[in-house]
Order: sequence, then structure tokens, then C-alpha cells
Amino acid sequence: MYINCHTYYSLRYGTISEKELVTTALADNAKEVVLTDVNNTSACLNFVRLAQKSKLKPILGIDFRDGAKQLYLGVAKNNGGFHELNDFLSKHSHAKTALPEHAPSELKNAIFIYPFEQARLLNKTEFEENEYIGVGRFEINRLVVSDYSKYTDRLIALNSFTFRHKRDFNTHRLLRAIDNNILLSKLEKEDQANETDVYMPADKLKTYYKEHSYILSNTQHLLDACEIKFDFSKGRKHQNKRKYTDRRKEDEILITALCQMGLKYRYGNDITPDIRARLKKELDMIKQMDFVPFFLVNWDIIDYAKRKGYYHVGRGSGANSIVAYLLGITDVDPIHLDLYFERFMNSYRTSPPDFDIDFSWRDRDDVTRYIFERFGSNKQVALLATYNTFKHSAAVRELGKVFGLPKHEIDKLSKGKFDFQSLDKLSQLVIIYSKELEGRPNYLSIHAGGIIIAEKPIHYFTATDLPPKGFPTTQFDMVVAEDVGLYKYDILGQRGLGKIKDALQLVKINQPEAEDIDIHNPKPFFEDPKINRLVSQAKCIGCFYVESPAMRMLLRKLEVDNYHGLVAASSIIRPGVAKSGMMREYILRHKNPERRKQAHPVLQGIMPETYGIMVYQEDVIKVAHHFAGLDLGESDVLRRGMSGKYRSREEFDKVRYKFISNCREKGIPDQTIMEVWRQIESFAGYAFAKGHSASYAVESYQSLFLKTYYPLEYMVAVLNNGGGFYRSELYVHEARKLGGIIHAPCVNKSRYPTWLYGKNIYLGLHTLHSLESNTALRIIKERKENGEFKSFDDFLDRTPISIEQISILIRINAFRFTGVDKRTLLWKANFSLNKNPRTDDQPVLFKYTEKKSFDLPKFEVKELENAFDEIELLGYPLCHPFLLLKDSLPDKLLLSKDLVRYENKLITIYGYLVTIKNTTTSRKKRMQFGTFLDYSGDWIDTVHFPPVARQYPFRGNGIYKIQGKVVEEFNFYSVEVVSLERLAFLEDVRFAVREVGTIDD
Repeated sequence: MYINCHTYYSLRYGTISEKELVTTALADNAKEVVLTDVNNTSACLNFVRLAQKSKLKPILGIDFRDGAKQLYLGVAKNNGGFHELNDFLSKHSHAKTALPEHAPSELKNAIFIYPFEQARLLNKTEFEENEYIGVGRFEINRLVVSDYSKYTDRLIALNSFTFRHKRDFNTHRLLRAIDNNILLSKLEKEDQANETDVYMPADKLKTYYKEHSYILSNTQHLLDACEIKFDFSKGRKHQNKRKYTDRRKEDEILITALCQMGLKYRYGNDITPDIRARLKKELDMIKQMDFVPFFLVNWDIIDYAKRKGYYHVGRGSGANSIVAYLLGITDVDPIHLDLYFERFMNSYRTSPPDFDIDFSWRDRDDVTRYIFERFGSNKQVALLATYNTFKHSAAVRELGKVFGLPKHEIDKLSKGKFDFQSLDKLSQLVIIYSKELEGRPNYLSIHAGGIIIAEKPIHYFTATDLPPKGFPTTQFDMVVAEDVGLYKYDILGQRGLGKIKDALQLVKINQPEAEDIDIHNPKPFFEDPKINRLVSQAKCIGCFYVESPAMRMLLRKLEVDNYHGLVAASSIIRPGVAKSGMMREYILRHKNPERRKQAHPVLQGIMPETYGIMVYQEDVIKVAHHFAGLDLGESDVLRRGMSGKYRSREEFDKVRYKFISNCREKGIPDQTIMEVWRQIESFAGYAFAKGHSASYAVESYQSLFLKTYYPLEYMVAVLNNGGGFYRSELYVHEARKLGGIIHAPCVNKSRYPTWLYGKNIYLGLHTLHSLESNTALRIIKERKENGEFKSFDDFLDRTPISIEQISILIRINAFRFTGVDKRTLLWKANFSLNKNPRTDDQPVLFKYTEKKSFDLPKFEVKELENAFDEIELLGYPLCHPFLLLKDSLPDKLLLSKDLVRYENKLITIYGYLVTIKNTTTSRKKRMQFGTFLDYSGDWIDTVHFPPVARQYPFRGNGIYKIQGKVVEEFNFYSVEVVSLERLAFLEDVRFAVREVGTIDD
């Protein structure tokens, strides 16, 4: 009997989950329930899934409201009606227009119900066949004395179910205050639901209508006329685009032809029987599983990107596929790496292979636009949403504002630094209700890269929003999408590919004689001794995925000098492998063949190349299948359950039980079973598929190739793409070490991005933090159209600029070509621009009239003044940072290369701080790892155990005096710190505070 039920996806209004709605209905032996969230359909599909599973009839609709004011309910008669309602809501959501007060008459598969009071306000006397008036249980008396009592065939029972009890109602009121950004005491009645909108057993509810039984019969007739069905069964067909061409047979012919072309490009004359057999096996399975269009759509996207000159990396489990390799979706050869076919696809798996396709952060939006235009003619394309939920801190802050607490009190509660019993009543309520809000949806956001390309229009499944990016976005998340058979295409953006693209363009400009580079044919890179030497020495600064301190340490410890080793390292570095303790064990077995014998014989046989250690996601499937005797479908349930992508915990628990019982039946000791299970459980959710690791390693080798043979072009590209793991200063330092001559920005040489002329690197105007982009672009445009600036006066004549903006350029020495010192230029600029300011594009009529000259004193600009200006304007000095120290260092400095001679000895070494990693011990105590550069620019790695981290905290960027013990592990040297002191820099004398009473000379 409840036609107006809300879940907490009635955002900042509802209070219960869709599961709680179903549970409540079943407890009352309800036969059907109508879900009508407020201007939202997020809960709809999962509600249908849960209801169908529970033998409860689900009916879907939308509660159309203007703010909190209820206009009418739309209830879908069938799936077509749900489609119509979604179209209607989305149309107004996209256009940001108000919903009309009258329901649309053209929607013939939907029923519209006007609340009694709203019908009276509209003076509605004419009704379409699908329009009704809803009468609440407390409106019966008013109905009797109104003209609407004669519309007996148009009246139904309309009672809202928004909360279960008083606490839900209180939570609702707090949500409404948060939504309106007001104090709870200021919340108006019309902005909230009625306290009576609670669930009432059907038998009791019917008693309110006992004198008007026709209302109950009308209501039941309406409910009987509605039916919604979606297929959530295991064997259901996927709902993605079903055909790439007009016919399925043509799709199969096309993919086969493309693979044949790919064979020639990838393997040339080395096409072995194994390669052909693998291709046939994959194509047969892809056709059987009806995934041919999925591959062809991905190929189409890549083909567009290549035509536009965009670079990409294809990764995910799909990188285990030779078809993906031949189509150019990935650059990973599964034959070369012996990639596990069943991780990519098996007959038990209903979902298509996972492709994560990365593009440059600059190119991704255009690729997304292409997908919508290419495949969205019938509105079957949408971005995928995610649910942003209330976290503890955010909930406390929102509730603190609603209750009117002062900021310092909110800060204290947010940080958890309080004793609950000592709090006042309001603060206690904030904490109590923050727990109610925690984990509930707050608002919808956009998935990092998920795009749905469906066979049916997206509105068949959901209404859509139109966020600022301008692409329709679903109102459900990835898990719900997969439940109903919609599998996302992942189109992601990353800066590493921007580095590769920009570096290749710079090579063509700076070294036009260089041969063309086929960056998508990485196999020659894998065998290049120069590149592999860089990897073995961990000299990978700026290169994708291999430049962090942790990766540098791992590469050194493993002495990785080949592609296969880097593939393994890319997954070993993941937190799951480290957490399970198997990263250290892997290193030990890698270095000591005798230790490999400790592996369980079955595990050693399953994973010989990783010494019997689970390193990749597919290792979970292998172990579950071969070690525990689970079938491939059960093994995949195990993998998905541990990665958090599987909904059914019950099914996962069954598989876990079977894993253990099967092993016991085989006679495997419990201790071994539990140790293997512990390894699976601790790392499976974080490990990569091997093909995914291989894709990362391919991009690493592509960037390493460019750094090896075109180091300056590559480092400039790194700077222009926002750096990487470290701040820009380190990449400037690395470019200098590689032979680059670094120049501060110059109005005659610098472009907007950093640029390279031979070996001269001119930092771009974009590197000046306070320089406005329109000023920088105006300078470049003027120089391009009318030539370089001949003098400072010439610049002023030709370029409209404010005194604040030109001061930045002067202080960074951007006019050094004039030979005039910056202080003199500042005097001239202040006189010229303060007297005759010009900030528009109006040209100067008489440019070359003689300027009035002034007799200025001769200024002296010390080199260190430039360094201080650079720190302020760029964020770092271009000189050696050790030159800025206030006190001189010892004549003989210990350097990083000397650590090998001081193993287990206490030393003092000086380092320029690069980065800090905060972590915790097994006892939850804070410790840190530090990364520094010594005087010669080489790495110093430090370990700060909890007592030292507490007593000697880091105090910001700068040069530190480090005292500690030199330790070695697997030929990797670091310093266990016992004391840490940041050294003072010289004072900028221009801004020094002089003592009172002193007289300057």
C-alpha cells in the first residue's frame, strides 16, 4: 500500500537504504512496494534486484519535487514507463530548468499521482487516463468536504514512507538543515517531511480508509497494473553495445581481419604455431561470449586516438589478451610473457575483460567527446557515477554547523580529540548523529574514467545528470551497472603519456635529423643494454611508475635489469604483497636459490617464475584452482571478492569454506592451508593482473628509452606535464645533471611551456606562480607577430602590462638581455607605468620617441638576491641550494657514495630534503622515511623510527644535518637516523629587520 517510499538516495532527505526498505516491507508481508526517490533513480536497479530475489514485487517511480515541495509522483507501468520518466527528469536536470507544475501528458506508460493539497492548489479538475489524486490517511476528512470526493475513480491512498522511527526523523531534519545550509533551529516546516511519514503495517493503514473502500481498490488496481523486470541472473546477457557493424557476422569478419593485419605488424615473419593457436583460442571464446563488439569499440577508440596523434596505454586484465595486442589496444605481448589466458577470459566469467585505457591528461576529454559522438546517436552513452558518502570528519563538521557550534569546538570533535562523557549535550549529539550519517550517500560524483556504451538508451536503466564536464552521467555506480549487465569502458588520463607525446614532439623540433620513433613497438627497448643499465642503477627520475623512493629501493635490491624483472617489480611494490610479507620473501628467494626450496611444491609448480610466491592477481586464480581444487568460476569469485568488486559476501564465504575443506581433503596440513589463505587474503585486493603490470612496465620502458637517448627533451616534457612523484625543482636538477643548461624565464626566449634550444633549457612563463596566464600569452603573441623585444622600453611600448606583473618579470631577470640590472629596471617601470598605466591592447602611436632619461645611482645586485627572488617566484632556487646556508659546512663532506665504507657505523651527513613518507609500525606508532640529495646531487635514504620521528621532526624544506647509523639490506644502503637538525639559510638582507638605533653607511 506504500506508493511513495524513499531511500537515502533521496539525497539529504531520505534515511534508509534500499535493502532496509525491502526488509521492512517483507516483515509486514507486503506483496509489492513502490520506490519513488526524490528527483533521483540511484536506488532503483539495486532495489529491483533485492526485491526480485526476495519474491517481493518491485515497482519504480520518481517523486518529482521543487525543492521539498512535492509536485507529483510518476510511477512506471513497465520498463518503458521507467524509460519515459528518466527521459523527463533528465531533460530538466540537464537544462537546469524547473519541473513544470503539471505532469507531462505525453508519457503514456507512466502513471502520475498529484498529492491532494497540490491538486487543490492547481484547482485540477480534468484528468488524463493515467492521472490520479493521492489522499493521505490524515486527509480523509478534508476529502469528504471537498469537490474531489466525487472523483471516486481517480482517488488512491498516498502515504509516504521516509523513516522508521524517531531517530530516523531526527536524522532527516539534520540532513534537511545541512542541505539548506542553515541552523537546525531555522529549519521551516515546509522544508522537511511530516513526522508521520513512517511505515505502518498494511492492516492498520487500511483502517483509515474503511469508509472509502474504493480508494483501496483503486490503489490495488494501480499496483496490479505495474510491473518492472530487469535480469540480474548469472546467465543473463550483457547489456553493452551488441553490434559494432550492422550484423554480428560482419563484426566477426572484421575482428579476424584486423587480427591478421596485427599479426604481421607485431610478429613479422616470426608467427609461430603457438601464436596462431592462442589467437584461435581467444577469438573462439570472444565470439562465444558475445564480446566481439567490446573489442571492436575499444579498437575504434584507439584508432581515433592514433589518427589524432594521441598516445595511449592499454592495461587491466585485457592486457593478457593477444587479440588486444594485435588490435593495438595494448602493447603487451601475452606470448612473450606467458600471460594466463583464464585471468582475461573464461567460460565461467560473464563480464568482459577489463581494459583501462590511459591517454594524456590533455587528450582524454577529446577522446571522451569522440565516444559520445561516435556511439551515442541513440543516447546510449553515459559517464558512470560514484556515490560520495559522508565520512566521519565531514559529517561532524556539517552537524557542528547545523547545531551552531564554534569552529574550535568543531575542529576538536572532527579530530577525535575528546572524552565523550565530558562533552556538552550539543557536542554529544553531533557525535551520535555523525555515526548515523557516516557511510550514507551525500552527493553523486563522476567515476574516475568509467563510460557506459549500452545497446539500449541509457535512460532505459537510469536518469542522468549533466555535470560541468558536459557529458550525461548515470545515477548509479559501477557495481549496480555490472549487476544489470552494463560493463564500463575505462578512459583515463595520466601525465606520463603527456610526457611521452611532448618529448617526441620536442625531438622532432630539436633534433630534426633523428629517425622516426615507433613508441608502440617497445620490444627493442626491452633488449637495449643502455636502458637496462638505467633500470639496474634505478636512475629513473621522471619515468613512469619507477621513480619513487620505494621503487628505486626495490629495483636496487632486486638488481632488476630486464623487462620481465620490471613486470614483477611493478606488482611486488603494491601494498598487498608488501603487507603479506611476501615482498621481502620474494627478494630473498630471488637472490638465494636455496631458499626457493622452502616454497610449497604445488605453489612452486604453479608459479615457478615468482618462486612460488603470489605476485599477480591471476596467481589467486591459479592457487585456488590448482592448489585448492576450485573451478575457474569459483576461483574468480574469490579474486573479485577480495578486490571488493563482488557484491555477494554470502557467495564469497561459501567459496572460502570450500577452499579450506578441499585442501583438507587433499591432506594439506592446516598450518599450510591457513598460511596460503593469509597470503591470498592480505594481498589479493591490491595486486595487479600480470598483464596490467606488463602494461605499466611497457610505459616505463617507453619513457626510459626517451630519457636514455633524448634526455633533455624528455626532462623538458616532464616539467611541462607537472613533474611526477617529486616537485619540479628535482626535475630541473635532473636536467642539469643530464647536461642541460638551465635558464630562468626570459621575455625573448621563453615560451609559455618550458622550451629547449640545443642544450639550453628556458623555463616557461607558466613556471612563474604569480604571472597571469593572459599576460604570459600576450607577451608570446606579440613576440611571435613582431619579433623579439629590442629593449626594455620597446617591451613597454609593445606590451600592455601592470606594474605588479612587470615587477615579477624584472625580479626573475627576464630582461637580462638588456644588460640593465633589475633594480634600475624596477625604478624605470615604476616611473613609466605609474605615470602612464596601460593595461589594454591599444597600441602606442609614437613608439620610438626618445624616452626621458634619469640619473640613477649605480645599483649592485648580488647573486644571492636572484636566488631569493627565484625561491619566491618559482618555488626553488636555480643555484646550488648548499650555497644558501648561513654557516659553512666542514671542508670534507661525507657523500652518499661513501656510505658503503661506513656500514654499521655512526656518521654525519648533510642532505637537501626531497620528500618524506609517513607510515606506522605494526603497533600503530608513527615512523617516517626520508629522501635527500647530498652535496653532489645523489640520493640519501633515511629511516626514522618512532622515538626519533617524535623527538626530531622534519621542519619543512631545506638542508638537514643527519646523524645516524649506516645500514645495508640487499646492497641497498640507508641511514637509520638518531638525530636530525635543519640548518639555517642566509637571511635575505633586503627584507631583514634592522635593530633599532643602528645607522646604515
